[in-house]
Amino acid sequence: MGSLCINEVLRDDELRSILSRLEDDKDKERFGLVCKRWLHLQSTERKKLSVRAGPHMLRKIAARFSRLVELDLSQSVSRSFYPGVTDSDLAVIADGFKSLKLLNLQNCKGITDAGIASIGSGLCSLQSLDLSYCRKLTDKGLSAVAEGCQDLRSLHLAGCKSVTDGTLQALSKNCRNLEELGLLGCTSISDSGVIDLVNGCQNIKFLDLNKCSNIGDNGISSVSKSCSSLKTLKLLDCYKVGDKSILSLAKFCKNLETLIIGGCRDISDESIKHLAASCKSSLKNLRMDWCLNISDSSLSCILSQCRNLEALDIGCCEEVTDAAFQDLGEVELSLKVLKVNCPKVTVVGIGNVLEKCASLEYIDVRSCPHVTQASCEEAGLQFPQCCKVNFAGCLFEPDVLL
Repeated sequence: MGSLCINEVLRDDELRSILSRLEDDKDKERFGLVCKRWLHLQSTERKKLSVRAGPHMLRKIAARFSRLVELDLSQSVSRSFYPGVTDSDLAVIADGFKSLKLLNLQNCKGITDAGIASIGSGLCSLQSLDLSYCRKLTDKGLSAVAEGCQDLRSLHLAGCKSVTDGTLQALSKNCRNLEELGLLGCTSISDSGVIDLVNGCQNIKFLDLNKCSNIGDNGISSVSKSCSSLKTLKLLDCYKVGDKSILSLAKFCKNLETLIIGGCRDISDESIKHLAASCKSSLKNLRMDWCLNISDSSLSCILSQCRNLEALDIGCCEEVTDAAFQDLGEVELSLKVLKVNCPKVTVVGIGNVLEKCASLEYIDVRSCPHVTQASCEEAGLQFPQCCKVNFAGCLFEPDVLL
């Protein structure tokens, strides 16, 4: 009996079934090296691609990878290439990649409203779009995206400083399924725009308003009332945000997992205590550095009630003392990252922390004048074996609280 070639025995659907069972990306690449038939099947089944190419090559890629779902054209800040992604490239993408659900254009600084409008008109199935630091974009192009990509679930616009309330209004009107919105540094948006946004987009789970300095209590209170499923809210340096916002979050957003309020100096103990009681089962990450009205009473509530808290930043909270870390009960804390940097905290307070935090991986005490490597050794403090202690600012910081 003569030997049979595998290509004579297996049908295309059977080969696709084999390919689908390969978990390692390198194995999937090797699959395509067997022969032209297998390469064609591998290409048509490929779902993700990261590429640097101009219009001519993009057309070839579109023809080869006909079922592509995720396309990454993002550029590195430090290693960008000239001229980078252009409006002509976006026109090819809009015409050739009709199945796309995710498109990453982060740091593609050359694209304009004309190019992004073609994405809106051509990719109606798009669900995730990252336009962070595409600084030439304005409300005109982004409104076209909102109107054309009405199934959009995730949109990131960090550093797009020309974005105003007009974009938020367009999202509210057209993108009712939006769950994730990043607006870091979009300083032209206001409470009015945020209120308009959540009137239509009430499924938001992730909202980044870091450094949006015109956002205050009215906007955040509207977010909490409309988006009860909110899990992540970032408000770094939103100095107009105060207790009203935190009390509203405590009342309506009981599944909140991450809250960034660093630099919100009007927030006080009262609202933080309510937050601790309301989100005691859900809160995992809390950053409140430079919240100058925070003291031992509210911090003690956070530590004693929020048993799932994994990361905490209380840097430059000048009223916090060792007393905040006393009387925490018998239960072990889940803290993995702790940034103290409070001038009144001493080795006594750090010692109390260590007794309750066996899983601690990183602790920052750079700005604690009473906590030095020598004083810790003298007090006989024992840090967990895997814990990195930042005494002098020379360690790489975890980004969980950014």
